Amino acid sequence: MKKIIIIVIFSTLYAKEIPYTLEDRDRLLRIEVMLKEFQIRVDKQFESIEKRFESIEKRFDQIINIMIGIVMAFACIVAVTIGFAIWDRRSMLKLVETKMKETKEIIEEIDKIKIKNLIEILREIAKSDTKVADALKKFNLMEGK
Repeated sequence: MKKIIIIVIFSTLYAKEIPYTLEDRDRLLRIEVMLKEFQIRVDKQFESIEKRFESIEKRFDQIINIMIGIVMAFACIVAVTIGFAIWDRRSMLKLVETKMKETKEIIEEIDKIKIKNLIEILREIAKSDTKVADALKKFNLMEGK
């Protein structure tokens, strides 16, 4: 308790009243004005920074749209190429199928002609050989001419 009383007495003895003058008031007013000007400058800088960020954001949007366009164009080119390849293969297969049918028909006709010629040859041989004649009669091939 004694310490507190000594500190209070000591502080009152050495305490001095600080006078507040007109000059101090002017200084404070100037500091306020400077702070307001500083605040205005900072606000302007933040606005310019915001504008820059907005312009950068718009630019990124443009770049993204361009990239999407490029990807879509590439996808279309790939789809068209695949579609053309499928169409080409189908048209080629149809052509091959028709050629195969025509070839098969021709081969069948040739085989029929060969068989007829073979039977004719056997009939000629059957005139002189009885075994061949009996075999042809057995399968009803002796008739015809």
